[in-house]
Amino acid sequence: MTIRIKKSSIKLIKQIIKFVIVGGIATVIDWFVYYILYNHLNISPLIANIISFCVSVIYNYTASVKWVFAINKEKSKKRMFIEFMVFSIIGLLITEGLLWIFIDKLSLNEMLSKVISTGIVMVFNFITRKIFLEK
Repeated sequence: MTIRIKKSSIKLIKQIIKFVIVGGIATVIDWFVYYILYNHLNISPLIANIISFCVSVIYNYTASVKWVFAINKEKSKKRMFIEFMVFSIIGLLITEGLLWIFIDKLSLNEMLSKVISTGIVMVFNFITRKIFLEK
């Protein structure tokens, strides 16, 4: 039995793999900064998350537009960056809300809460970036 996969499906799979690699590196940056700020500098989880987000999103934007997405060349770089940042901030707000629920309301471990929140927001990020960055 031969399974045929469409070229568009292969392209999407490769793009998802690239997204996961870039996102994985951004996540490591995010988690590392979060861990240092929370565990060693005693910054609150919500503030530590905002700071770690800012550090990782700069890397993520650069890598995403250079390697992951087929960028819409009709859009200005300024507009793409603004769209990327708007959806990144929405993702941050979702993460903040999830952290608040998981940590403050459900009393889950801070790092476990961060992992779960990251997984949920990762899906949101891929969908919005695919829609708004590509042609």
